Amino acid sequence: MRWHKRLLVAGVAGVVALAASACAGGQVRGAGGSPRPSTGGTPAGQTATQDNEATFVYAPNLDVVTDWDPATSYSNEIIALSNIYEGLTRYNAATKEAEPRLATEWSSADGGKEWTFKLRQGVKFHTGAPLDAEAAKKAIERTMKSNGGAAYIWGAVDKIETPDDATLKFTLKYASPMDLIASSGYAAYLYDAEALEKNEDDVKNGKLDVGTGPYTIDSWRKGQETELTLKAFEDYWGGWRPEQYKKVAFRVTPEITTAWQLVQRGEVNFVQRLNPQLFQQAGMTEGVQAKQAPSFQNLLVLFNTAEGPAKDVRVRQALQHAIDYDGLVAALKGAGQKAGGLVPPGLLGHTTGLEPKQDLDKARALLQEAGYGPDNPELKLTLTYAQGDEDQKLLVTLLTAALKQVNVTLQARAMPWNAQWDRGKKGDQDIFVMYWFPDYADPFSWFFNVFRSAEDVQFNLSYLKDGAIDEAIDKLPELAATDPLAADQAYADLQKKIIQEKAAVAVPYVQTYQRALTADVLGYVDNPAYPNVVFFYDLKPAG
Repeated sequence: MRWHKRLLVAGVAGVVALAASACAGGQVRGAGGSPRPSTGGTPAGQTATQDNEATFVYAPNLDVVTDWDPATSYSNEIIALSNIYEGLTRYNAATKEAEPRLATEWSSADGGKEWTFKLRQGVKFHTGAPLDAEAAKKAIERTMKSNGGAAYIWGAVDKIETPDDATLKFTLKYASPMDLIASSGYAAYLYDAEALEKNEDDVKNGKLDVGTGPYTIDSWRKGQETELTLKAFEDYWGGWRPEQYKKVAFRVTPEITTAWQLVQRGEVNFVQRLNPQLFQQAGMTEGVQAKQAPSFQNLLVLFNTAEGPAKDVRVRQALQHAIDYDGLVAALKGAGQKAGGLVPPGLLGHTTGLEPKQDLDKARALLQEAGYGPDNPELKLTLTYAQGDEDQKLLVTLLTAALKQVNVTLQARAMPWNAQWDRGKKGDQDIFVMYWFPDYADPFSWFFNVFRSAEDVQFNLSYLKDGAIDEAIDKLPELAATDPLAADQAYADLQKKIIQEKAAVAVPYVQTYQRALTADVLGYVDNPAYPNVVFFYDLKPAG
């Protein structure tokens, strides 16, 4: 769904060795889901043990964990790991700034090329070891060395020093917003690197975690309905109050209708996504609260710029014009808003004037120029999208009908995310549909991961190769740190080049999150920088 997952330089122009578990196709970079053996369920607000501690039950639509390593994790496990691990900072969506987490304060110097963070005192890892500057340094350096997942976020770092046990000092190769980078949902975790390296198999198999967060692993049963349970870390630096949820269960529920039935019965507390009809019903159902919030997650329709009929830019432009953007957004009934370029509202680089619209006459004319269209032989195009994602399926249905009018047959195939992604990396389709969201609250990941040239294709699934675009992308991090106005313009120029000139992608909509929770859950707030993450420590059951 990476959703996963949103994502992200060993030097800005360096190689990114993305983890094979990362995903971008369904609700959180990655998608799909299959029936699994039932392990039963614990009613919401009750406990699976005999200690009467409240259990919060989350019903994701995908398997929860693909990678337990906090350095390389890059997929749906963000919903669990964000409660097990912590970074120096956390992004506050209300203030649009980073706020303290494992760092209590920080400062920058030398035009943003030096950053000093003061660590919170009294923090323990789940292993019992204390968090100090040397341990934090080891964790970040191990993540950088792994060069996997979103490790690129540390690409500006030249060296890390520890003047004392409570101080981390970063010297950068170029100015970067380290307070924001340190809030990333991926690759920014501080962890007990020494214990991880000594117990790598146990970490890999979900038997041990090495974070500082409020929760630690209780059990992991891969492939089971109740796949993962967490329990309170009693020595958490924030302390515990009697009313907080001290246990969490992830009950995998691929079918939306089943999830809706479970939340109505109080067997789960949180459903991350309902369809528009069920969301409307949730708002009128006693015992259920419906929550809606904007997101940083958008849908990308990527066209093959390297091979096949879509190699012709006129075919790609025709496909852009064939999409019924307004009809799609109307059918989503509030679950999405029309996109204006690659960058969602609320982030640097969001640009007005790029809102797309359907124009079948232009599509027909462009296809005619390219040797296709109504008066020419039928054009057949292949498309893959995420299995189980009703919104993507709706896009495909509307696009198939529109293309039929211009003598184009769309051979669409719904696939589990990993299979779709494997096929995409081979260049084996004309159109690839997936979601994208940022690793931290900045638009850089769309450009660096999805549109920068890549010999080893990971997420550049339009296979775009353009030296001028690459050069402009590589300048973005430093520009964003030193001259936000110039960065804003650079993002606008890049979007026009990628969308209009190169026609590498169409962006139909930005998701609006529509959640269902049991009415007894208090304190829930969506944070778009952490897609589908529930910070359980911040919640409490009514009464």
